[in-house]
Amino acid sequence: MKSSRATAWTELLERSVVTPEQLAQVLPVDRAETEEVSARYPLRINPYYLSLMRYPGDPIWLQVVPDRREIEDTGGMEDPLDEERLSPVPNLVHRYPDRVLFLVSNQCATYCRFCNRKRKIGLGFPVDESTFAQGLRYIAQHPEVRDVLLSGGDPLLLQDSVLDGLLGELRAIPHVQIVRIGTRVPCTLPHRITASLCGVLRKHLPLYISTHFNHPWELTPQAKRACSRLADSGIPLGNHTVLLRGVNDDPKVLGELMRALVTARVKPYYLFHPDLVKGTSHFRPSITKGLYIMERLLRSVPQFCLPDYVVDLPHGGGKVPLLPADLRR
Repeated sequence: MKSSRATAWTELLERSVVTPEQLAQVLPVDRAETEEVSARYPLRINPYYLSLMRYPGDPIWLQVVPDRREIEDTGGMEDPLDEERLSPVPNLVHRYPDRVLFLVSNQCATYCRFCNRKRKIGLGFPVDESTFAQGLRYIAQHPEVRDVLLSGGDPLLLQDSVLDGLLGELRAIPHVQIVRIGTRVPCTLPHRITASLCGVLRKHLPLYISTHFNHPWELTPQAKRACSRLADSGIPLGNHTVLLRGVNDDPKVLGELMRALVTARVKPYYLFHPDLVKGTSHFRPSITKGLYIMERLLRSVPQFCLPDYVVDLPHGGGKVPLLPADLRR
């Protein structure tokens, strides 16, 4: 039986804006443009995240409202990190020797327009018992794998019972020492972080969660409560922010975000330079701009509030830190 809180988050998802017609009813958008873009890259904005918008074109709007530039982008790559080539079985990426990325969900609470899996999310790539079984079998057969990162889509959109079973099977593999979950729901759908979910997660400690906040407006009281619930469950929280032109490519904005994250018990971990994903070039500032922002952050926030500024190299090259001169001393 679902709790009232669990019902609340599923009902919010069910009321998401998913068609151009629905979007035009709540926001002043160009319906023809939205239809053209969403026909290629699907649309989903749940009512909670929609409520964070303050004006057309604001930092929340830019992250989730379809933009014609997505389909006019002639640069970039569908799969810049070469995940498909590095997948020995469906939905499992084995890029680094001792760790794997395990895609266990094909849904997100809101579809971000800058997503590095834009080629897959919302487009129905198969995630089911068969892909779970193949991934778990591969991990069990490879003793060099000590670290498993669950991603997707968003793993925390799985029902509690499914997540419980999956985590239990991973914990039963002797050589798996670290299990991490990459999720944006503390930001985009904090109602999902229920007492029931936290009870499931506590059963499988140690776990580590990477959240994803890009702008201070996203750290609402509801989001902070969600983070506190996870932290109170014994789960260390780190945050991955993507540096996005027009959204957060400003040292004052990022400084405010990093300080707010720390007060919410979330460690700023990575500041990602946007991947070379087709359909996202309008979000990509210059690396020079990113280094400038890091220099300003160094002068304005405490060291423990600073994330590592990294670029994830194409073709499976891995993450490389980018250090301004002041950080190399």
